[in-house]
Amino acid sequence: MAIFSDHPIRTLQDLRQFEAAMPLSQRLPERSVLDVFIGAAAREPQRTAITMLMTGAPDEQPRRVSYAQLLGLVRQSANLFHSLGGARPGVAYMLPSLIETHATLWGAETAGYAVPINFLLQVEHIAALLEASGARILVALGPHPVLDIWQKALQLRERVPGLTLVRVAPPGTLAVEDVVDFHTVLAAQPEDHLVFGEPGMDNEVAAYFHTGGTTGTPKLVAHTHRGQLSAAFGGAAIGDYRADDVLTGTFPLFHVAGTIACGLGAFLAGMELLVMSPGGLRTPAMVQGFWRLVAQYRATLVGGVPTSMGAVLEVPLDGADISAVRAGITGAALLPPAVGQRFHQVTGCHLYEVYGMTEASGLIAYDPIAGAGAAGSVGWALPYTQVDVRRLEASGQLGPVCKTGEIGVVSVTGPHVSPGYRNPAHNTGVFDNGMLNTGDLGYQDEQGRLYMAGRSKDLIIRSGHNIDPVMIENAMAEHPAVALAAAVGMPDAYAGELPVCFVMLRPGAEVSEADLQGHAQRTIGERPAWPKQFHIVDAIPMTSVGKIFKPALRCDAAERLVSAVLREQHALLDAKVQVSAGGARGLIVNVTLPATAAATLPAVQQALAAYLFEARVAVA
Repeated sequence: MAIFSDHPIRTLQDLRQFEAAMPLSQRLPERSVLDVFIGAAAREPQRTAITMLMTGAPDEQPRRVSYAQLLGLVRQSANLFHSLGGARPGVAYMLPSLIETHATLWGAETAGYAVPINFLLQVEHIAALLEASGARILVALGPHPVLDIWQKALQLRERVPGLTLVRVAPPGTLAVEDVVDFHTVLAAQPEDHLVFGEPGMDNEVAAYFHTGGTTGTPKLVAHTHRGQLSAAFGGAAIGDYRADDVLTGTFPLFHVAGTIACGLGAFLAGMELLVMSPGGLRTPAMVQGFWRLVAQYRATLVGGVPTSMGAVLEVPLDGADISAVRAGITGAALLPPAVGQRFHQVTGCHLYEVYGMTEASGLIAYDPIAGAGAAGSVGWALPYTQVDVRRLEASGQLGPVCKTGEIGVVSVTGPHVSPGYRNPAHNTGVFDNGMLNTGDLGYQDEQGRLYMAGRSKDLIIRSGHNIDPVMIENAMAEHPAVALAAAVGMPDAYAGELPVCFVMLRPGAEVSEADLQGHAQRTIGERPAWPKQFHIVDAIPMTSVGKIFKPALRCDAAERLVSAVLREQHALLDAKVQVSAGGARGLIVNVTLPATAAATLPAVQQALAAYLFEARVAVA
C-alpha cells in the first residue's frame, strides 16, 4: 500500500481529501515498528538508510547502513534483549546518536519496551527513571574521552538492583567482568528472524519517554506501537517525505524529535538519514561545517532546533552548492521570525515549523512542506487527528473552543495521543478521556492553521495582564546586535511579576541597555510587555535539545532582584542569596545574613514576604 497520495498535501482542502479518500487503517497497515523496517527493506533493500558521520572531515569515509542491514540489526538487537531479559524486557539506553542507538531503540521496542534516557542528567535522576520504568537492562556508551556516560553507568549498576549493563564500545576494547559487550553478543544473534515469536505491536507499550526537567518525581510517558506509527506516518505524509530525500539528523535519540519526526517517519518513507555526528549540532565542528556537509552529501531536507538553525545561519556558505535543499524543518521550540527570514535569504527555501510533544508520540501539527509556508504557523494537525484551541476556565479545566484568533490552550485527540503516564497519578489535568491538554498556548486563523504562543506556565502575569514572552523574544531577536533573547517574569511586590529580558549578543556586537529599551518600545505593541530590565549575558542556559531553559532564568532574575532589595533597602552587601525552582509558589529564595546583621532579620523577612515566592531567611 502506498503511503502517500499522488497529490502532496498543500492546503487544508488537500488534507481533508487525503483523510476522506482512505481510512488510516488502510493507509497504515503496519502494526509494529518492526513492520516499518521490514517494509522498507522489501521495497529498496540496498537503499541507504543511515549515513553516519563521526567528525565531518572533508575526507571522512562515513559508515553507511542499507535498509536490509538495518532490518538485520534491529532483529539482532531484539533477539539479544530477549536473551538477556526474557519476555517483553524493559531496555534503557544512554547513548549519543549512533547506528547502534537506532539498533538499540527499535530492537528494544520490538522485543519489549525502550526507555531512552538523556545521558546529561545526574545519576540520581537517571536511577529514579530506571526504578520508575522497571527497566533492568541498560545499554551505555563505553569509556569516552569527553562524555561521562560510562562512569554514570557503573554508578547506576551499584544503585539499581538487578541491572544488566550492556556496553557499546569499539571492537577490541578490553572486556569488563559482568558487563555484556554489545557488538560481541549481537554478532551471535540471527538477523533473519526473531527467536521469540511475535514482536510488540498495536496498543502494546513500545517505549517510556521521560519528560523535561531534571528534578522531582520522574514522569514517564507511555508510547504504543500504534501511537508511534500514527505520528510517524502523519508527519511523513503532511511533511511530503520522499524516498529520494536525504534528511540531516541533528536531534538526539533520547528525544521524540529525533526518534519519531526525524527517525521512524524518515524510515517509513524510505529516505536516507544523514546523522551529523554523535552529538549533532552540539558539536562545534558540525555547526562550522554544516553547509559544506549539506552540499557534500546532497541533503534535501535540513533541520534542527531554532537555536541551532540560528547558529548555522551565522556560518557563511563559502561557495557550498546547496541547490539540492528543498526545505528546512525546525521544531522543539518556537521559531523566531528573524531566523526564518534569514534561512530564506541563505537557502532560498522556506523553514517549516513542526509542533509536537512527548505526550502525543512526538508530533501534533506540521506546516506542509509541499505548501507555500505560513510564517509563524505550525500548520495543521496531522492527518486523522483533531487539534482545538480551548478557553482555560477559572477552575483550571479546559472549556469551549476559542474563536478564530483567540488565544487559548491547545488540546489534541487522535491515535497518536499517549494512553498516559506510567504512573496514573500524573494523568490528572493532562489526559482526559483520550484528549490531551498540552499546556501550550495557541490560536487558529480563518484557515484553521495553528499558531503557537508559548507555554501557559511561561506566561508573565503583570497585575493580571497576561504577557506572552514569545512576543518580547521575537521583537528583540530583530535587533541587529542580538543573537538570542529570552524573556521571563521577575518577582515584583506590587505587580506580582514584571517582564525582564536576557540577551546574548552576536560576536563582536556591542549595545547599551538604553538602546535595547528603545528597540523594545518601538517594536513591542503592548506597553505592559516592555521589559523592565535587560541583562546582557555571555550565554543563555539551554536544555540538551536546544530549548531555552526558562527555570534557570527565572531563578537568575529573582536572585538579582533579592540582592538588589538587600543592598538598596537594608545596606546588606555580603548577604548570600540562592534561588531554586520549587515550593508552592514556584520559587524558593534562601537568604543567609552575616552574623553582624542578625538584627535585620525581621525586617528582611517582612520585605520579602511581599513577593510571590517562598522566602527562607537565616543568619550564618
